[in-house]
Amino acid sequence: MEGPASGFVADALIAEDIDAYLYQHQHKGLLRFITCGSVDDGKSTLIGRLLYDSKMIFEDQLAALEADSRRHGTQGQEIDFALLVDGLSAEREQGITIDVAYRFFATEKRKFIVADCPGHEQYTRNMVTGASTADCAVILVDARKGVLQQTRRHSYLVHLLGIRHIVLAVNKMDLVDYEQSTFEHIVADYRAFAREVGIADFTAIPISGFKGDNITKAPSENTGWYGGPSLIEHLERVEVAAIAAKERPFRMPVQWVNRPNLDFRGFSGLIASGTVRPGDPVRIVPAGKTSKVKSIATFDGDLDAAVAGQSVTITLEDEVDCSRGDVIAAAGDPPEASDQFRATFVWLSEQALKPGRGYWLKLGTQTVTANVQEPEYEIDVNTLDRLAAKTLELNSIGVADFATDRPITFEPYESSRQLGGFILIDKFTNATVGAGMIQYSLRRAQNVHWQPTTVTREDHAALKNQVPRVLWFTGLSGSGKSTIANEVEKRLAVMNRHTFLLDGDNVRHGLNRDLGFTENDRIENIRRVGEVAKLMADAGLIVLTAFISPFRAERRMVRDMLAEAEFIEIFVDTPLDVAEQRDVKGLYAKARSGQLKNFTGIDSPYEPPENPEITVNTVEMTPAEAAQHIIDAILPLK
Repeated sequence: MEGPASGFVADALIAEDIDAYLYQHQHKGLLRFITCGSVDDGKSTLIGRLLYDSKMIFEDQLAALEADSRRHGTQGQEIDFALLVDGLSAEREQGITIDVAYRFFATEKRKFIVADCPGHEQYTRNMVTGASTADCAVILVDARKGVLQQTRRHSYLVHLLGIRHIVLAVNKMDLVDYEQSTFEHIVADYRAFAREVGIADFTAIPISGFKGDNITKAPSENTGWYGGPSLIEHLERVEVAAIAAKERPFRMPVQWVNRPNLDFRGFSGLIASGTVRPGDPVRIVPAGKTSKVKSIATFDGDLDAAVAGQSVTITLEDEVDCSRGDVIAAAGDPPEASDQFRATFVWLSEQALKPGRGYWLKLGTQTVTANVQEPEYEIDVNTLDRLAAKTLELNSIGVADFATDRPITFEPYESSRQLGGFILIDKFTNATVGAGMIQYSLRRAQNVHWQPTTVTREDHAALKNQVPRVLWFTGLSGSGKSTIANEVEKRLAVMNRHTFLLDGDNVRHGLNRDLGFTENDRIENIRRVGEVAKLMADAGLIVLTAFISPFRAERRMVRDMLAEAEFIEIFVDTPLDVAEQRDVKGLYAKARSGQLKNFTGIDSPYEPPENPEITVNTVEMTPAEAAQHIIDAILPLK
């Protein structure tokens, strides 16, 4: 078994001057890398070997490892290094990696954080999580099996996520008697695949994670034919993204406006790229305002210059509007700002993507509402084929257009991970459901601009002597929404209020006649109605809408379109058995018999409002009483 190379020998400074050693260790560069590949390619064993050779294991841990190796190990009486990393009991029992395991180790030249990513296809989302912050990927291939579909899939994902430093580690060379021809055949196969996915370059190294060949020094006694670096030697030389980022144009997403007193106003954030100095001209994106850097403040005092990777507070010479989510950038080379763009994204939720539904999109310090359009296509990561798709399921990868409720500042992901990568968050569960990489802004977003008008929405409302409102009636079919909404509008008309009633059935005769009743069509139905209601509210009207609108997310989406307090959710609360007894249109009977699919309350869910502004119970109240209760609740309307 190979011993540790000189790069792992403890520095003499430890004995002579511990403070000097700690200072030197603190200022070493840090490389984040991942190990990935097919199942049982030896990823965990390799990381365990690195931890062992770098002397990152205490004596009691080593004793526990030896005991665990006898109990759970797969290497007979020898140490099973994989057990250092496979921490979950399920992993140890099955001998596989499920979760992403992060481990730290160091050599005399560099510090490392390695992520051991799972190889099984159902854990693709875990692999994406591990790769999102990595600068390098070590893709392992079992020398006995060669390049497999899992190897191709992970290589594609690594390239998709912007990792440009790739190591092809042909592992378990000891099991093929260290044959050079086997190694060269695998490298040739992988190079052919790499060209297909756009991987321009990679470094191939023959290793044995179990025996230690070419891990810390090369060539090993068994691979005299190999003339390249060991794995550690190569990792010590990989360029870290933070270093390359210093050469790019200046970008700093604003995390916080620092205002400790009346005499100081600074903008705090982590510099994503470039260098900044006092006096440099900068532009606030997306607003477009320009100024110059007055000072660069830190806890230890002002700086003459700051570079990518530093957290600083910048003060400007002018009083400009700048807040969290804005980006301070080089004035002559600012990033883009748009509310429509195309992106490649990975779906991470067990619940399928709902095109048209509003999700929180978080990019850097920016958080906006985003609607995902129906995917252009799904990517089969095993064959690289583009497949037609109306949605995406767990672990699927697709390309789609996104529309946000306001412009966001971004750069293509291939240029900037910080300003090109985003996550999608479910508004109700707060779960992260997707991770995406922006490709480019859509041309229609660049060519379509808001046309300013002289007569404002406030003017329209003043002309009508009323406050605009959207009264959103929601409830089961047969609950009485349309009847009550009609009664409310009649009473408002008597009061000389300017109103308009949007009824679910009426809208489907025209505006939404192309939509069916699938979950995705229901989402689009409500999105369109919400946009129309917003326009009518802009005109100063009191808008009444009577729609089942079964999903909370879409009702929340419409609420977010409108000004604060303008959306009034009215829950027409009627039990399902009562609504079914009424069944004026015979729809429940058809749904029960199977003639009508996706009917709310029968084979499609209804999500009752959690905190509606108004609730009316149609079992206890007549339509007239319910209408008067609503009128009393919304008055005055001036």
